[in-house]
Amino acid sequence: MSSASQMYHQAIQTLAQEAVGHGQLEAPTATAFLDNPLCGDCVQMQVRLTDRKIQAVAHHVRGCLLCRAAASLIGKHAIGATLEDIEQVADEVAALLRQDAPPPTAWEELALFSPVHGHPSRYSCVELPFRTLIAALKSTHPQG
Repeated sequence: MSSASQMYHQAIQTLAQEAVGHGQLEAPTATAFLDNPLCGDCVQMQVRLTDRKIQAVAHHVRGCLLCRAAASLIGKHAIGATLEDIEQVADEVAALLRQDAPPPTAWEELALFSPVHGHPSRYSCVELPFRTLIAALKSTHPQG
């Protein structure tokens, strides 16, 4: 199996096609947009919060399969999470990709991204939806 086919295996393809959370929210608490000008991936995340927890999340992704799959995974698992929870998952995703650390236990499906380790040009594809969600969540928190 080639390196590319390992990264873009069927489970990643399926997750991207499911596009859980794709769309728009009515009356979001916050919205963030980030892009990666090097590869062209663009992610918009919208969140609705109740008591600082994600009540609803929606995304619009124009990007590669890895970026779309990561956003779909957020759509599946982010409900009920806080900013701190998402930051923890994002840190664990970065460790998975960059250091071949074990996948986060909170979101077991993140193990699907293990084959991306060793392909630094693809790390940002997986991380961009998490960074965008964190940006949206931080925009709702007072700075200090």
